[in-house]
Amino acid sequence: MNFTKHFQLYESEATKFIAELKRKNPQLEEEQRAGRALLWDKTPINMDNTERDAASRVKQQPYVYQNK
Repeated sequence: MNFTKHFQLYESEATKFIAELKRKNPQLEEEQRAGRALLWDKTPINMDNTERDAASRVKQQPYVYQNK
């Protein structure tokens, strides 16, 4: 999609703000990646441990407050 020369030079306020923020804080993107890794990147699931945990789980009775 080709725009006219007038629109090719346009830069929104949001784009200018982000560019200025990155220029002031060069480590910003690295900190964002570290935060993402902390919150979203999970360790791989070990299937052996998962199967063992499921097998060792004690089955709960349907109504927990009722005594037998």
